[in-house]
Amino acid sequence: MEIALEKINETEALIKITLNQDDYQKSVDEKIKDYSKKANIKGFRPGKVPTGVIKSMYGKSILVDEINALLSSKLMEYLQESELQVLAEPIPNLESMNAVDWDNQKDFDFEYKIGFAEEFKLNVDKKLKLDFYQINVDDKVIDETIENVTNQFGEVKDSEKADDKSTVIGSLKIGSDFDEQVTIEVAKLEKSGIKALKGKTKETEVKLKLDKDLSEEYLSQLSQGQDVSAEKEGLLTINQIQNVEPAKVDEELFKKAFPTDEIENEEKFREKVKEIISSNYERESDFFFNQKTREKLIAKAKINLPDQFLKDWLVRTNKDATVEGIEGEYSMYADELKWSLIRSKLVKEKEIKTENEEVKEEAKNMIRMQFAQSGMVGDQFESSMDQFADNYLQGENGENYRKVYNQVETQKVYNFIKETASITEKTVGLEEFRKL
Repeated sequence: MEIALEKINETEALIKITLNQDDYQKSVDEKIKDYSKKANIKGFRPGKVPTGVIKSMYGKSILVDEINALLSSKLMEYLQESELQVLAEPIPNLESMNAVDWDNQKDFDFEYKIGFAEEFKLNVDKKLKLDFYQINVDDKVIDETIENVTNQFGEVKDSEKADDKSTVIGSLKIGSDFDEQVTIEVAKLEKSGIKALKGKTKETEVKLKLDKDLSEEYLSQLSQGQDVSAEKEGLLTINQIQNVEPAKVDEELFKKAFPTDEIENEEKFREKVKEIISSNYERESDFFFNQKTREKLIAKAKINLPDQFLKDWLVRTNKDATVEGIEGEYSMYADELKWSLIRSKLVKEKEIKTENEEVKEEAKNMIRMQFAQSGMVGDQFESSMDQFADNYLQGENGENYRKVYNQVETQKVYNFIKETASITEKTVGLEEFRKL
């Protein structure tokens, strides 16, 4: 057997494999003997089928299977031993494969195209400058959050007139095909739509301009996905108007909002609200930092990818993919691949280790969060948490473990960057952060 690599350019190469009869014949003969012992063919006793009969009936398919298995094994072995950062999977030259004469050939030549990333340099040190944005939790944000909480636990009451916080229930007629009961949150309308409904009373008919008063998304929601794009107006007949009477900021609200905490006054309530907002904002700050760090390192590394090879491979390996679709999404795929290469490089060079216990603890935290989101809190699940985590990590044939492992490893990489680079902390308001 001969395996040779011929570079096409900086990121692509051809691998040529030559097989002669000595490379595969022994395994083919063994497979034929094995078939003869197991085959159940009419006219022969089980296990006594002559090898000549097996060869005549199945010899060609056995030859094809054994050569394909040999090619796959030797190709992967060759790539693993090479110093190339091979990307995706080798693409076989189908034209040469289809030209093989399996009945008469003894020696075979096969060809595969591979793509790989060039070696790249990446220094993560104090010269790398990054910004970390802290969101300031001021009184305005706390007041807005408390207002939302009082509305959440408030009492829904019928109203005579609609305002910009009302919920309007009525019949919406659009053209001749749509006439249904709908529930409209006035605040979700465009400014002109809010103006159209504000001050209106029950039994009133209101014309709504579909292209101005409602967003496209909200119109689709109200029309239950039916296509009403040909229509210009809709007629809403108001049957009911509801408003929320906010709950009082008192001990009853404290218990509803934070049932597991002892909060005895409004000052403690505001402190708790601020604590939760700060925790949420901290996660948003970390996520934003990670995204910007990733973008900066991708730009800094200047990784050269075999773009056309990867596009061809994506079309080949995705049944429903089209050339146009892959072209439109390729930049996102390429950035994801570049980040994966950067992450792997840092893990290897900086000896960033991820232990099994860390993966298990992350899985437990994920499960705890899911329980909390479902309203199931407390210590009653902790005694079973190890079992929950083990069951989850063993699921999907190990895919869940791989995902959580990658999450832990990736966060360790971000932590290393944060500890090593020069970080400038900037405190901004929520609105400024959203603009960023």
